[in-house]
Amino acid sequence: MRKIKTSPYVPEEFEVEQISENEANIIAYPFETGYAISLAHPLRRFLLSSSMGYAPVALKVEGATHEFDSVRGMLEDISEFILNLKNVRFRLSDEVESVEVTYNFSGSKEITGADLNSDSVECVTPDAFLATLNEDAEVTFTVIIYKGMGYVASEDIRDELPEGFIPMDAYFTPVRRVTYSIEHVLVEDNPEFEKIVMNIKTDGQIDPLGAFKNALSVMKTQMGVFSLDINESASETGPRTTDSDELKIMLQKIEELGLSARSFNCLDRASVHYIGEISSMTETELKNVKNLGKKSLDEIKDKLVEIGQPVGSVTDASTIEQFKKKIEEQ
Repeated sequence: MRKIKTSPYVPEEFEVEQISENEANIIAYPFETGYAISLAHPLRRFLLSSSMGYAPVALKVEGATHEFDSVRGMLEDISEFILNLKNVRFRLSDEVESVEVTYNFSGSKEITGADLNSDSVECVTPDAFLATLNEDAEVTFTVIIYKGMGYVASEDIRDELPEGFIPMDAYFTPVRRVTYSIEHVLVEDNPEFEKIVMNIKTDGQIDPLGAFKNALSVMKTQMGVFSLDINESASETGPRTTDSDELKIMLQKIEELGLSARSFNCLDRASVHYIGEISSMTETELKNVKNLGKKSLDEIKDKLVEIGQPVGSVTDASTIEQFKKKIEEQ
């Protein structure tokens, strides 16, 4: 007869099996029956959807006015060059959100990812092919690289680009593949305990363990909403929180909202860095943020409703004063 349990077994074994620089197995065990897949599946989703990476979002080529143009001396036209550039993966220092880099090449040459390394940019796909130049060629182009997550279509980036730049679809996710298997392990006399073996492969912008840690952090942050002291009743604009919890949410950085790159960059450029700065704004003040379009406005409003702090919901003077003091202390 099995023992009667009063709490689930807590896994004690965690291993990292490094397969290559960009691939590793994350192994954890033993889990109670059914617990392994309950954790492995959402972690896989977070790894694929919420890992931060860098991607080129815009290109300007001297002498070209649109993506169907061509440049003298370069075999590929601009549209083909853009397709090749999308396959190049970059890495910037952690604190950098975006960078604009200009390159110049002349003479007979095959341009590859290795040629794009600079003081501010590291190319992690050095063998990626970009273009073929003949002996009479002289090509100058500028690339804008952003930090972000997921996929952002070129249409969503177009409005915030400097004049003359061609927008590009941006695929930020540095995690290329995540698979997992659930194996049985023996604990004492019970063979029904489970082991997670999760295989993670990245493109080189981040190592597999770093991506895994990031996914855990995002998952913890998202689940944190359930630990809030939420009142039984909710207003039509969203759930309300207690004063102490309200201040905690206000002090969170806007990164926690999971905004699109376009919305985030508009707020960042306007020096809006905390959730409390938005929830204490009126909707009119938010609308007046430079380059903030209707789509971005609606996204920000929806995100704040989700966390229980709609735009304009914080009006209490003492709460706003407390918030400002905490910001000054940080």
